Amino acid sequence: MKSYLGILLLIFSTSFAQTPKDISLEDIFRKGTFRQNYVFGQQPLKDGKTYASIIRDAKTGLISVVSNNYSDGKISRIMYTEADVIAGKDSFEVSTVFSPDEKKVLLAKDEEEIYRHSSKAWYYIFDLAIKKMKPLSAKGKQQFPTFSPDGSKVCYVINNNIYLHDLVTGKEIQVTKDGLKNSIINGWADWVYEEEFSFARAFFWSPDGNKIAYYKFNETSVPEYSMSIYEGLYPREYRYKYPKAGEKNSKVSIHIYDYSSGKTTTADVGNEADQYIPRVKWTNTANSLCILRLNRHQNKLDYLFTNAETGTSKIIMSEQDKAYIDIEKEQLTFLNDGKRFVNVSERDGYNHIYLYSNEGKVLKQLTKGNWEVTQIYGIDEEKGVVFYQSTEVSPLQKDVYSIGLNGAGKNKLSLSNGTNSAEFSKDFSYYTLSHSTINQPLYITLHEQSGKLVRVLEDNSALKQRLKQFVIPGAQFFKFTTTQGIELNGYMIKPANFDTRKKYPVLLYVYGGPGSQNVDDNFGGARDMWFSMLAQKGYIVACVDNRGTGFRGAEFKKATYKQLGKLELIDQIETAKWFGSQSYVDSGRIGIWGWSFGGYLSSLCATKGNGIFKMVMAVAPVTTWRFYDSIYTERFLQTPQENPEGYDANSPIEFAKDLKGKFLLVHGTADDNVHFQNSIMFSEALIQAGKPFEQAYYPNKNHGIYGGNTTFHLYSKLTDFVFNNL
Repeated sequence: MKSYLGILLLIFSTSFAQTPKDISLEDIFRKGTFRQNYVFGQQPLKDGKTYASIIRDAKTGLISVVSNNYSDGKISRIMYTEADVIAGKDSFEVSTVFSPDEKKVLLAKDEEEIYRHSSKAWYYIFDLAIKKMKPLSAKGKQQFPTFSPDGSKVCYVINNNIYLHDLVTGKEIQVTKDGLKNSIINGWADWVYEEEFSFARAFFWSPDGNKIAYYKFNETSVPEYSMSIYEGLYPREYRYKYPKAGEKNSKVSIHIYDYSSGKTTTADVGNEADQYIPRVKWTNTANSLCILRLNRHQNKLDYLFTNAETGTSKIIMSEQDKAYIDIEKEQLTFLNDGKRFVNVSERDGYNHIYLYSNEGKVLKQLTKGNWEVTQIYGIDEEKGVVFYQSTEVSPLQKDVYSIGLNGAGKNKLSLSNGTNSAEFSKDFSYYTLSHSTINQPLYITLHEQSGKLVRVLEDNSALKQRLKQFVIPGAQFFKFTTTQGIELNGYMIKPANFDTRKKYPVLLYVYGGPGSQNVDDNFGGARDMWFSMLAQKGYIVACVDNRGTGFRGAEFKKATYKQLGKLELIDQIETAKWFGSQSYVDSGRIGIWGWSFGGYLSSLCATKGNGIFKMVMAVAPVTTWRFYDSIYTERFLQTPQENPEGYDANSPIEFAKDLKGKFLLVHGTADDNVHFQNSIMFSEALIQAGKPFEQAYYPNKNHGIYGGNTTFHLYSKLTDFVFNNL
């Protein structure tokens, strides 16, 4: 009897014991098994005590936009529902793009993606009070519709021209009339500005809502690039202006349109035509516009204050750098007193916050140390407090802080080691804190400004439980010092059943581009789960940030200036050699792969890597910087006319004859960023050098190579290539 009960208990316990499962490509790329939850759609409202969110009724499935209290999360009012904005056969995506007075909302239908930051759609204005909707314009799909500060007008772009819709009179005004495809662009950035200066909307309302400052791009002389789009009986040719390194850029001018008078004034940005205007911002002084002017070498930045009535400008401050100025770090904020502004600068070797007078004088360096400020979240001027994110604890970690405008009273708001970010209510009385580590998904909480916890918004508990069902070994950070005396940061994922007596193959992942970071204490996405899948199959997967990457100061980041690829390649080779020297690594089975800049470095590893890599995969790689755009490339290399050796000494195309090991080359044929031309010309060089390799191209796919079954297919191919060759 006891024996029988024992058998029953064994069967019972065994049936309920969970045997860890293997990760599959289907889990990662089709089922979304490891997708973490975020808190989306929390749009801070003007009262500072509420936020708008999008909810779905569990019973009816109806979507509503509601106002929630920060204090308790309860719905204070329903702003509108999906049923309110369904008109006949037309349906619209609900949105939280409200007018400043929060009485109207912009809705879109039939949206079309253009480039990385741009799209166009048919937009409608929905009046929340009377539940009425009207189209913004009938003249064509609109881009970047933006309410004026008083909510009485909307500005937008149609076919390269700026339009303005007066919501009071119902009148539509065409502000510019010379817009022409591939020639003149008004109010919308050209391709290279959008990609490299990270903005697409190129018009800006004045604080009083009476003026619009806008960019005009004359790209007539910019060379065209064409791509074949394979659809229908005959391929369609897509042509657009793309200035490659050393070629002509758009001529950029800044103009100010006055709604009251209908007059347009041209801003004085100097006589040099071959320059950049990476930022334009209104100050809080009446009729004063700030224009940032950058020379083509991108090592001298001028702050111009422009009179919006006359267009006259004066330089109030200039910054210079022996290498380049990283405009992406710009956080320019003008204070309401009309006398001061806040921005960041690398002038002391690390990115820090400075308080300036409107005459360009440094009044106070607010943060200081051998660490970087990574973001300014906002300034509570009433209390004189700046909220920001930094790497003060470690280059691998990001924390949220506050500090006084006088540089005193620094306070750490984040609670745990890892990566922390924040979003604040309009009056800074509440903030949402997001936290994750490399092995733990997002944990999102709501706090009062004092730091007091209000409630947990998302703990990803369901994902954490799912993760326990799989063989996930987790990542470990490590450091090592190269033979050149450079300390590099990395992480590695070892097989769950790791045995120091065995020897394992190693797959390195690399990006490595200027200012980037892959080695940080942050929960990753699908690609990181793919790494875990490879680890469960017996591979060590690792990543090391080489010289040139970010968050370790300007000297480390700018060490690669004028010689992209040289030091980065040395560091990745050193990484492979370091792994090869470890007792648990099979030194004859080390591979590397990367995408974009990582594809470039991978291609260099395959050619100039001295045969240390058994297998290399390059996805969407740059293969010569002569093929890439002017702003990005010249920032780090100057022009090919000035620095030909910098372009050719580390071009994979130039070293095709040195290819060693198994090599896979992948590209999308409609890549508007890193052109398919890069892989085509590298393929030709490899063919003429008699080098065997494999290649895959993805029809009509851009730099991200996604859509439909594409991602699954791509990672299936990468997986097979690893299994068969490493």
